[in-house]
Amino acid sequence: MIQRYPQWRVLLLALLLFAIVFIYNAAQMQPTEPPGPSPASVSAPPEKLVNGQKAGQKKSQPAPAVSVLSVQPLTYRAQISAFGSARPQYQLSLKAQVNGQVISIADQFNSGLRINRNTALLQIDDSDYRAALANAKAEVADARLKLLEAEREAIQAKTEWQAAGLEGEPDSDLVLHRPQLLAARATLEKAQASLSRARRDQKNTRIVAPFDALIVERLVSPGSYVQTGSEVATLFSSQQMEISLPLPDTDWNNIPDSKALASGNYPVQLTSVENKNNWQARILRVEQHLDETTRQRTLIVAVDHPLDQSPALFPGTFVQAHIQGRKVSGLWRLPDSAISQRGEIWYLNKDNTLARFSTTPLFSDAHFIYVAPPTELLTQTQEVILHPLNSYIQGMTVNKKQKGSQNE
Repeated sequence: MIQRYPQWRVLLLALLLFAIVFIYNAAQMQPTEPPGPSPASVSAPPEKLVNGQKAGQKKSQPAPAVSVLSVQPLTYRAQISAFGSARPQYQLSLKAQVNGQVISIADQFNSGLRINRNTALLQIDDSDYRAALANAKAEVADARLKLLEAEREAIQAKTEWQAAGLEGEPDSDLVLHRPQLLAARATLEKAQASLSRARRDQKNTRIVAPFDALIVERLVSPGSYVQTGSEVATLFSSQQMEISLPLPDTDWNNIPDSKALASGNYPVQLTSVENKNNWQARILRVEQHLDETTRQRTLIVAVDHPLDQSPALFPGTFVQAHIQGRKVSGLWRLPDSAISQRGEIWYLNKDNTLARFSTTPLFSDAHFIYVAPPTELLTQTQEVILHPLNSYIQGMTVNKKQKGSQNE
């Protein structure tokens, strides 16, 4: 006989089975630790030391090594450097003063050639001007004749007035021919002025060089017709070349005194930026105004007979000028590597910690910069960092490597 269980018992048994399966699966998903003694029951092993430090402890960084230069304030002569372009003393657009046809041109009248002062460059047809000159001469002769006649008539009129026994002056100046005499004199002056102008015009048909010059450009040919004001050539004077050197206030403070500049013979060394050729120049003058754009004053230097130099100094050459200035005391001479990108000089305190100050070099030369240190650093020798880094921090401790002194 089959025994039947109540329905609620079956349901309870199913729920119990489901709970057992759920608990088993949850236990299987939890991570298990390997068996071993508990921390409390086992003593920790001694910590290992690596380079004198415990394992896991952060290793301290050694102080960075720096190269230093021993410096002290000394007296140096300022070196002033400036750039400029060579230009002739005179630049002239030569123009015709009269109208006419060009009938001849000199062989020397070609671009690139040098000519002397008063060299004839071209000839304009002067037939009309010779006729005008002859006519002016005739007018002068006629006016002079009329003046003589007027003077004779004035003398005659005065004689007649006196012979008549009349006293005092006549009622009209016409009686003594005074207005006629004045008119005759004015006519002669007018004729003489016309003669001078005719002579000038006839002379201007022959165009000559006004100074020793280099012909830069010729703008006419034989047969060309020119009018008054027509440009016929471009000339550069060849006697002197000038270079304008704008200087900031710091350089003007280091420039020689005004008496030395006024002599006109203070030496200046010029070097071509392109090919390093050298020329000896002299300070010519100092401009007494500020440029509206640069807000700087300009120093003018000159080279005499530039095209006769060896090598020749050509117009347009871009040069660097080197000028010896006055002596300045209390300066450090440092290699240009000693100033950081931020314009700072780093130096060492007595305890080998870093310090700094901001500065602008007063002047420089090919190898060194010259700076004025703060007053508190002038009393004794200081050690300056030769190659400062942007990572330096004020007060950082460093290891120094001596590299010599500024006098070496």
